[in-house]
Order: sequence, then structure tokens, then C-alpha cells
Amino acid sequence: MRISDLSRQTGMSTATIKFYIREGLLPPGRLTARNQAVYSECHLRRLQLIRALTTVGGLGLASVRTLLEAIADDDLPLAELYAIVNRTICAHDPVIDEIVAEEPVREDVDRFFETLGWDPDSPARQHIVAMMGTLRSLGGADGMDFFLPHARAAAELAEQEMDLLPSDGMKTDRAAAVLRAVLFGEVLSSLRRLAQEHQAAQRFRAA
Repeated sequence: MRISDLSRQTGMSTATIKFYIREGLLPPGRLTARNQAVYSECHLRRLQLIRALTTVGGLGLASVRTLLEAIADDDLPLAELYAIVNRTICAHDPVIDEIVAEEPVREDVDRFFETLGWDPDSPARQHIVAMMGTLRSLGGADGMDFFLPHARAAAELAEQEMDLLPSDGMKTDRAAAVLRAVLFGEVLSSLRRLAQEHQAAQRFRAA
């Protein structure tokens, strides 16, 4: 297919597609003439993946580049692939890093991680510390115990997600796995908001 076909099928402008090629996010097509190239279904799927990660997943191009490189590395163990996904999503955030939580908050979060057996070095920890520190300072939450049932439910959901992969990890569609890792979080966040809205309507509906 030609670049115009890619544009039509993805809804991206040809200028955007050419930009992705220049930036190395999309491989060049096969040249058929000096200024013409043809593209394959692989190019189409890569563009669809980029669009999903940026528009639906809300990731920047630098993050997308990191994930594309990880997907392309067949020697990268799946466990490390998921670690890269989560490190990318929880990448260095100057705003979060500027929030200094009190020691009791950090200790509470550390105990929470220890109870669940989760990696305390995960970048998600700093996000949780910052958010809990902010919540506690404004009277929005007392401690991490409130989130223990949520964490256990999240563990079950993560187990279900892993069950979608081949049992031995071989022949895994790595692009699909990364896309699920990013977008499932968005789905779960939306479900929580819907449930919250429903509960508020049920409990506080005007008579």
C-alpha cells in the first residue's frame, strides 16, 4: 500500500506519518521509485499501535518510543517488558517529585508494599507516597489500609491479564500485551468513576 492508503486507514495525515518515519517510530517503506515507497500491514499495525498509545493511552512520543523498542526486543523477558511499561507510565514527573510527604506516610506506604510483597523500588511507590501525603494533609484519607481490598482486587485482575498470555510466554503478541498493560488501566479507572457515580446517585439522590 502507499502512504496515502496508510493515511486513509489510520486517519493520520501523510505529514504525521512522514514525521514518524523521520523520528524512527515507523520503519521506512520499500522504495519503488526515487520519491515513492510501498508499505505493508506491519506499517499499518505499527501506526495503529502508536495512535492507540498516544491518543487513548495518553502517552508522549518519548514514552511510545521506549515501548516500541521494548516490543521489538525479542530477547527481553516478559517480566522486564512489563517492568519497562510500568516505569514508562510512571516516568520521572517533576511535579510529583516536588511533593515531600511526611515520614509516617512513607512508612505507611512501605508497610503496605511489604504486606503485598510488591517491589518497593517501583516508581509507582513515589506516586503513591505523593498522593497519600497530599490526601492526608487535606483530610482526604487516613492511611493505606483503606486500599488493601483494592490492591488485592488489582492483584486478581493482573493475574487474569497474565492468563491471557501463553503459559510459557513464548509466541506472545508483545504489542498486544503492552497495549493491554496501558489501556486496561484506563478502563479500570473509568469503571471506578462509573461505580462512584452510581453509588453517589444511589445514596444521595434527592428525595
